[in-house]
Amino acid sequence: MTKMDDVLAKAVEAGDVPFAVAMAGNAAGITYSGAAGQAAAGRSAAEDTTFRIFSMTKGIGSLAAMILIDRGRISMDTPVAEILPEWNDLQVLEGWEGDRPLLRSPKTTATLRHLATHTSGLQYELWSHDMAKYLEVTGAAPILSGLKAGLAYPLMSDPGTCWGYGTGIDWLGRAVEAVDGRRIDAFCQAEVFDPLGMTSTAFEPDRLADRLAEVFIRGEDGTLGSFELAPPPKPEVYGMGHALYSTAPDYMKFLRMMLNKGALEGNRVLSEAAVADMLADQMQGLTFQRMVTAAPPVTADVILPEGTTHSFGFVRVEADVPGRRRAGSQSWAGLCNTHYWFDPASDVAAVIMTQSLPFVEEPYMRTYEAYEEAVYAS
Repeated sequence: MTKMDDVLAKAVEAGDVPFAVAMAGNAAGITYSGAAGQAAAGRSAAEDTTFRIFSMTKGIGSLAAMILIDRGRISMDTPVAEILPEWNDLQVLEGWEGDRPLLRSPKTTATLRHLATHTSGLQYELWSHDMAKYLEVTGAAPILSGLKAGLAYPLMSDPGTCWGYGTGIDWLGRAVEAVDGRRIDAFCQAEVFDPLGMTSTAFEPDRLADRLAEVFIRGEDGTLGSFELAPPPKPEVYGMGHALYSTAPDYMKFLRMMLNKGALEGNRVLSEAAVADMLADQMQGLTFQRMVTAAPPVTADVILPEGTTHSFGFVRVEADVPGRRRAGSQSWAGLCNTHYWFDPASDVAAVIMTQSLPFVEEPYMRTYEAYEEAVYAS
């Protein structure tokens, strides 16, 4: 416990993070909880601090689709356009003629598996110069606009041909809505949050506002200053790639459900077989290692172990990381440096969360690595 507390305290003292909340546990329960620093002016970071979890939303969006797969309503190989015909309007950006995008029809059919594994061709502008240029020259609705039009972007590659991090889970959430009939926020409340007791997870921050952390960004002089960033309120479409607010204890319930093979405290969300499918490598032979930034003030390069794959819900490592997670471990993160992993082979799950930019900057990643090592050493 002292090691993990020390990691958080030293990171705040050194200015590597503005504040931090961390938890660790296993299938049976929580084994560690700690916090350091000020989450907002005059308010210490604590277990109940609320975070904009951004892309930590994706795991829950993927779970929503997996629930319908488990019930036989859809499959991983269901074509996206079979559920959402507007998918057929998307074309592949093949190049540029000056500022005019050159578009063509996709050569392959996109499936729900492609959406979940980020191999559909959709990419965020933060890691794609072509996507950033497309948004600039066309004036297309921003990804965080909350509008349906904010999902109608060209593909940067043919589905199933390569990794490209983007809005696939937003489309996956819309597929859940189309098949189930409930809006995605209602679906998640009834099928995920209520069964798991995630009482501090929400699509709107209103009832959590008095616990909401401040967002910080590192300036050119290396100091951290306040920065306004949040998912769009009351959007036309809740994007399951970014829309949620949550806390460390709530997200640990989600992770512990995964370690418990689909159930928590007697409430089953997925069958054991569905969990095994969800956590298996679903990249169909593809791997990836790096996401190169196109927006350095917002994100550094994302560098992962060689041969990294992706399950239906999470980034997956295929080899042990010495002193840390084991092969088959699953993880991901949110843009403002909220991170998690769970390791079924070691029966370990953990989160380490702050609200800062740039994403995965070196000072933060130093802290993450030290925390993970301390969790396993304990």
